[in-house]
Amino acid sequence: MEDGKLIYGRNAVAEALRAGTGVEKLLLQKNIEGEGKKLFALAKKAKIPVQTVPRFVLDKETAGAAHQGVAAVITDYIYSDLDAMLAAAADSGKPPFLVALDGIEDPHNLGAIIRSAEGAGAHGIIIPKHRAASVNGTVMKTSAGAAAHMKIAKVPGMKAALDELKEKGIWLYGLEMEGSLYRDTKFDGGICLVIGGEGQGMSRIVREACDFLVSIPMKGRLGSLNASAAAAIVLFEASAQR
Repeated sequence: MEDGKLIYGRNAVAEALRAGTGVEKLLLQKNIEGEGKKLFALAKKAKIPVQTVPRFVLDKETAGAAHQGVAAVITDYIYSDLDAMLAAAADSGKPPFLVALDGIEDPHNLGAIIRSAEGAGAHGIIIPKHRAASVNGTVMKTSAGAAAHMKIAKVPGMKAALDELKEKGIWLYGLEMEGSLYRDTKFDGGICLVIGGEGQGMSRIVREACDFLVSIPMKGRLGSLNASAAAAIVLFEASAQR
């Protein structure tokens, strides 16, 4: 089955069912117990068809991934837009709290960042259309289903999207090795955290668009953290200040 049409793992599937994000069919391993029965009940309540299959079918459909006896066939992920994110922030009564990912290519990193952003209370995530990971089954699984609850916009140009945010009074904070210490930074008002890709970090034009550059001090032999780990640290610092 084409990746992106199938999500798997109990948490990812449960959150998709609860969020109502276009689940077309639930696949359950035969004789599944415990959490599997709860998912069966959720699907039936939502009038979603349930098919019980042998384990080898799930193994094949998920290419041997850790599916935990559960998978769901879904429609293509429906992306949001900047206006919807800002409207969600307004509805919450809080200043916008956004995340922009400039070239995250690993779907596991994307999923982990989505999970952290949702947990930190972000209103939305911006990703580029090209040369970057999109939301697929791996992302849904890695995010533990958080992608089902997060507004994600896929934009044709990251620089143009950031310029639009700046015009709306949102400050851009880029995560960069040469920036000011993140703990010494005030994340005030409407903000967007900008995270660069795994290899080269932020592109030059995106870096130059940022109002502030912030860094995470490293005490060991390595010079930087994995993109998703670094994003989590700054996300929760910004969340705590807010």
